[in-house]
Amino acid sequence: MASAPVLEHHVSLRPFNTFGLEVKARLFARFTSVDELRLLLALPEVQQAEKLVLGGGSNLLFTQDFDGVVLKNEIHGLEIVGQDEDSALVRAGAGESWHELVQYTLSQDLNGIENLSLIPGTVGAAPLQNIGAYGAELKDTFDHLEAVEITTGQLRTFSAQECGFGYRESIFKGQLKNQYVVTGVVLRLHRRAQLNVSYGAIQTTLEDMGIGGEPTPRQVSEAVMHIRRSKLPDPTQIGNAGSFFKNPEVSQGKFDELKAQYPDLPGYPVPGGVKVPAGWLIEQCGWKGLRRGAHGVHDKQALVLVNHGGAQGHDIQELAHDIISSVREKFGIELHPEVNIL
Repeated sequence: MASAPVLEHHVSLRPFNTFGLEVKARLFARFTSVDELRLLLALPEVQQAEKLVLGGGSNLLFTQDFDGVVLKNEIHGLEIVGQDEDSALVRAGAGESWHELVQYTLSQDLNGIENLSLIPGTVGAAPLQNIGAYGAELKDTFDHLEAVEITTGQLRTFSAQECGFGYRESIFKGQLKNQYVVTGVVLRLHRRAQLNVSYGAIQTTLEDMGIGGEPTPRQVSEAVMHIRRSKLPDPTQIGNAGSFFKNPEVSQGKFDELKAQYPDLPGYPVPGGVKVPAGWLIEQCGWKGLRRGAHGVHDKQALVLVNHGGAQGHDIQELAHDIISSVREKFGIELHPEVNIL
């Protein structure tokens, strides 16, 4: 039987959030197994406190100290748990790095998540917001996840349908928010290449890399990594949480009306309307590269808010609010944060 992990008091969360913000947790503990998690959840101090499960801290904006318990998910393990001639089931512990999982699948000659290369954060956080990039989403390869119910300690399995995936959404951000801790994720991946290179930047990058014809999954992964590195700042160099805002969806009528006014407005058809790049809208409002003291908007990607060093979370939140207001005023479109603000 596992022994209960140590509960630490007044722990700095700066190393555990990619914005690099200096905030403290009243209580902090790490867990490396389901048994350790259950022991933690049974402690009276933990039961009575507000709880935050932390993976890579890459989708969080702390605006103040956390007056509760932070539970750091460090459940590891990568393995193939089932296979046939067409596909394989890969199970990953929720504390694994998402990008390490992508690299593991490529090393096993499996494909399906190469477009999601270099997305920061852990495996356990991926289904919470149905991560996506370059024409692919987690739900495309998702089989099921395992999660522990916080109040009972019971382990439960959730199918893709039960997760209620949407655009950067799942049941764990809505109806079941803060009720479960994801402990493992199982994906069904392809043995034969079923590549998605329809996204323009991927095709262009592959051509620039001198790759003609049908690329390999690893080459697609390398192209995606190249694109991400050219557009998005490395959190180890400059504090950020990647894309701060979701790309808004508007009706076809609204899009046509804006297109007449702004002929360069990009848009991508989605069921029920058109998805518009939030970065383009923000850039048109003059925010790209803007700096307010220790924080600002990245100079290569207007979708990314950055901490140049020493910024406060509430400053970044205020900047986000000002950006939302200016986009609403200019375009009549409401932006929503993709980042979880605490």
